[in-house]
Amino acid sequence: MTIFTTKTIKKGLFSSNFTIFSAVFTILLLTGCSKSGASEQDQMISFAKSHTINYTTDASGILYEIITPGNSTHPTVSNTVTVTYIGTLMNGNQFDAGTITYALSQLIQGWQIAVPKIGVGGEIKVLIPSSLGYGSAGAGSSIPGNSPLYFDIRLIAVK
Repeated sequence: MTIFTTKTIKKGLFSSNFTIFSAVFTILLLTGCSKSGASEQDQMISFAKSHTINYTTDASGILYEIITPGNSTHPTVSNTVTVTYIGTLMNGNQFDAGTITYALSQLIQGWQIAVPKIGVGGEIKVLIPSSLGYGSAGAGSSIPGNSPLYFDIRLIAVK
């Protein structure tokens, strides 16, 4: 027969609470929810300041500066766009550059938010948090997981 004393009950409650706390703490560490958002935002702001980008903050979390607004033809996510761009990590390493033509819906969410802010002939500088870029998976060997990204984008055409 098991006898539950006050001491046994308190020990059991402590053990249960400790187990719950440990599980929550482990989940936060594994998912990167503890400080990664603030850290990324700080990195993006620091990058913008050091590269004299006079940014505006979008509700989505991207920072952007419209260099040239372009004409009145702005793309929507359902359009195909032709752009020239340069992509850089926050440490200044360029990971990609070129001219591409893609459906805007097939590009990262940060581009889907930023590119419609300019018209054909326009240029935008945009800093994108990892959650709107390549997330925790990254992209190949050149973009590590949880990397905020910087792009200088020129919109050439919209179809």
